[in-house]
Amino acid sequence: MEKNKDGMRYPSIDNLLEKIDSKYKLVYAASKVAEIIERDELYIKDAKCLKSIGIALEEILKDRVEIEFE
Repeated sequence: MEKNKDGMRYPSIDNLLEKIDSKYKLVYAASKVAEIIERDELYIKDAKCLKSIGIALEEILKDRVEIEFE
């Protein structure tokens, strides 16, 4: 699988906002998932993105993480 080297064009913000209804919540959720990825507690073998924040956004888009907001 070819990795995405174009920065933050993928995944699309429009598609992500269909999963989480606020940009602020999306940033918070992605940062928490990226933190877990960076601690090597979550390995994603089919990610297109190179950086942990991009991988986290991919995981959110694919519904692979469950996020609850209070």
